Amino acid sequence: MRITYDGNADAAYIYLIDRIGQGEVAKTSVAGHGSPALNSINLDFDADGRLLGIEVLGAGRALKEETLQGAERIDRRR
Repeated sequence: MRITYDGNADAAYIYLIDRIGQGEVAKTSVAGHGSPALNSINLDFDADGRLLGIEVLGAGRALKEETLQGAERIDRRR
């Protein structure tokens, strides 16, 4: 499992497999959605219904600080 975090977007992605290939996500389901002040959680599934990853918007509010500190920072790549 790998977690990435973009501090500029305040979004995290939790990969449940090593890599998600282009076009591999067949369906995204919204698991939690609130106002812009709250977090939203999106679940990505493959064509066979297997869960590939979890996108967390508003990650700074939804995840523990130590989780974000241990995540790969993708906002610093730019």
